[in-house]
Amino acid sequence: MERNDIQQWDSIYPADSDLRADIESGTMTVGIKDDDIAVIYVINKIFDEQYRNGNWQYPDSDFSVIHRLCVAPKYQHKGIAGHTLTHIEDELRRNSIDTVRLDVFTKNPFALSLYRSNGYTEVGTAHWRKGSFLLMEKHL
Repeated sequence: MERNDIQQWDSIYPADSDLRADIESGTMTVGIKDDDIAVIYVINKIFDEQYRNGNWQYPDSDFSVIHRLCVAPKYQHKGIAGHTLTHIEDELRRNSIDTVRLDVFTKNPFALSLYRSNGYTEVGTAHWRKGSFLLMEKHL
């Protein structure tokens, strides 16, 4: 991201402790391509207090939250993120989850394009240390 002047992540977030907690809780998924880690992401039901700013369109639905979706530089711009979203959504449907929520950094045009082109809609804004993030939602 830094190569593209996207200053979203740093040594404070995500911290090593965040990633360790993801692994220990079993919520991190690793996607492998050609024997390399191509993508990682976390799915759970945890969300920050800032999510209360969302005008969620499906407030009573059973939802999960996508966190820390990240494609390795070697595999970026090859459709991995889109395929990963499809995989996530299929898995959630199989588990009777009908809505996906997430937040996306407003200064990350690649992530914004990914989620918008895959049917995620903006429902609010959150503000954290790095700036503004859009809250997004998709009904499956």
